[in-house]
Amino acid sequence: MTASSDSAGLLVFRRRGAGLELLLVHPGGPFWRGKDEQAWSFPKGRIEAGEAPLAAARREFQEETGLSVKGDLIELTPVKRPGRGHVFCWLVEADLDLGAAHSNSFELKGRSNKSRAFPEIDTFAYSAPALALKRIHTSLRPVLGEALHRLGWSGPA
Repeated sequence: MTASSDSAGLLVFRRRGAGLELLLVHPGGPFWRGKDEQAWSFPKGRIEAGEAPLAAARREFQEETGLSVKGDLIELTPVKRPGRGHVFCWLVEADLDLGAAHSNSFELKGRSNKSRAFPEIDTFAYSAPALALKRIHTSLRPVLGEALHRLGWSGPA
């Protein structure tokens, strides 16, 4: 089996006095700098050849946040992203210390043909549902919508 364009991730949520919050991440690098609406995701990444989607989701979460999460997982319906394969996601409740979060990095060549390293994720934030719906990349909105429905959120999706 070869690597596919399918990806997998974990969507973490917590309940606070102000209500429900979801952990979203902002991609690093020059392309995403200064972009907020429809730029965020949940920690996820490509499923490697022969790897089970849930194992990939756990691995990618750890690689992209430096954190691990335990708890009951709720499998969400996979979504097909145009030209990118399917995204598999599991919802899990955890109140993580984002001050300890850190991302892996990637190399990018600039115009001078010199490589620079950038963090794969440059910002980690818990967001209220209405803000999360504005921030989430359009192709991932069905995943977030299903998660909010499963969590009993009654706002507009």
